[in-house]
Amino acid sequence: MAITFTWLGHGTSQLVIGGHTILVDPFLTDNPTAAAKPEDVNPEFILVSHGHFDHVADLIPIARRTGAQVIANNEIAVWASGQGLKAHGQHIGGGHAWLFGYVKLTQALHGSALPDGSNGGNPAGFLITAEGKRVYLACDTGLFGDMALIGEEGIDLAVLPIGDNFTMGPADALRAVKLIQPRHVIPVHYNTFDLLKQDVSAWKAQVEAATTAQVHVLLPGESFTL
Repeated sequence: MAITFTWLGHGTSQLVIGGHTILVDPFLTDNPTAAAKPEDVNPEFILVSHGHFDHVADLIPIARRTGAQVIANNEIAVWASGQGLKAHGQHIGGGHAWLFGYVKLTQALHGSALPDGSNGGNPAGFLITAEGKRVYLACDTGLFGDMALIGEEGIDLAVLPIGDNFTMGPADALRAVKLIQPRHVIPVHYNTFDLLKQDVSAWKAQVEAATTAQVHVLLPGESFTL
C-alpha cells in the first residue's frame, strides 16, 4: 500500500494513507503559496505540531466542518477541545495507534504559543509508521543531535524545513539529512515570504552529493508517493 504526501505550501501538507486523509498544520487562507483553500480539504485527521498562527490558522473552521480528529500535544488538544473540536493529546516520545497508522510525537526545537496567547505546550514533530513504512515530519525545528535516534528507526521519507530564520536553514537541514539517513527527503517551509527565500535546487544538489538520500522538490500542490 502507498503513502502519498502532498505539499500544500509553507508547513502545511496532506497525507493519504490506506484511504485515510491526514492534514498537517493547516495554514491556507493567509498563506501566499497555498495550493488549496480551507473548503477544498476534507481530512479525517489533523496533526498539529505547535501553536503558531502559520500552523493553526485554519484549524478550527476545517475541523468543525469535517469533524476531523485533531492530534497534537496535550496543551493544544485541551485548547482545541475548548473550541468544540474533537481532539486527542499526546506528548513527546508517546505514540498512539490510529486507523491510518502509529503516530509518535518527536522533539522539535521551536516555540508553540497559540495565537490567543494560550499555552501551546512543547512543539513537536511526527514519526508515522504505516503501510510498513516510516515517515518523519520534522515540522518547525532547529537541528538537534537526537535526529540520529529518529533515523535509527529506518526513515523512508523525511520532510524537513529549510527556510532558515525561524527553522533550520539549508546548511543545518543538510546536517539533519546526514543524521537521519532517510531514503527520500522533501524540503518545506521555504519561499513563502521573502524572509524564507532559498535556492532549493542548490540544496537538492548538495544533499544528493553528500548523502544517499533522494531529494524530491515539490511545488505547492504537487505530490510524492512512497
